[in-house]
Amino acid sequence: MSANVQNSIMLFGDSLTQGGWEPGMNGFGANLAHRYARKLDVINRGFSGYNTEWGIPVFEQFFATREQQKDLQIVRLLIIWFGANDSCLVQSPQHVPLAKFATNLKYLVNLVQSPESQYYSPNTRIILATPPPVNTYQRKANLDARDPPLLDYAQTVKDIAQEEEVGIIDIWTKMWDAAGHDEQSLSDYLYDGLHLNGAGYQLMYDAVLETIEKTYPELHPDRLEMVFPGWGMIDPNNVVASVQKREQRLV
Repeated sequence: MSANVQNSIMLFGDSLTQGGWEPGMNGFGANLAHRYARKLDVINRGFSGYNTEWGIPVFEQFFATREQQKDLQIVRLLIIWFGANDSCLVQSPQHVPLAKFATNLKYLVNLVQSPESQYYSPNTRIILATPPPVNTYQRKANLDARDPPLLDYAQTVKDIAQEEEVGIIDIWTKMWDAAGHDEQSLSDYLYDGLHLNGAGYQLMYDAVLETIEKTYPELHPDRLEMVFPGWGMIDPNNVVASVQKREQRLV
């Protein structure tokens, strides 16, 4: 495969990312794929139930090394969305202590951003996303102790984004504000108290585009040319020449 193939956006996270393509859910991943059609491929790397501890060794298997990148798509944008499982109650096998969660997120960012890393990808921009708030009324099952520490995990994501100088999607605050700071009203955006419904994914989709516009405007879909020209630009008398791949001028 040539490095001249269409480049990509990669979404990496847990079930909230995986569900971004679920039919009938207005998923943010599917909507981004539609918005970036013929400009950037949108790749789903969501792993239901995973935390950052389990996500790291998986990431190191699917993200191309700097050597492999010579012959593969360039990941122009990597969105990392973890925390919903890391912040589970301590007795859960999914739980990752806050300090370790912070270390793991920094490790993932540095895998891509550090010139010393074998996964170094200088043309990849990174956005971190906070976990959303939890509606304990919907979740039931003694989850009252989960929501306060979840806010700590969300704040940690924001702190790391600032430290590492990458983009941030604060979906925790965006959803909490949309719910009028009323936990029970979070049911308007969460179908089971944790996972996003169509309205919740609409908030996430809007937040992704807002963050891209603010942090990496050159990657906003409105500023990207199609990889191959629209049909109206094709010369029927010289098809091969008129459909040649255009430079996207992203670097």
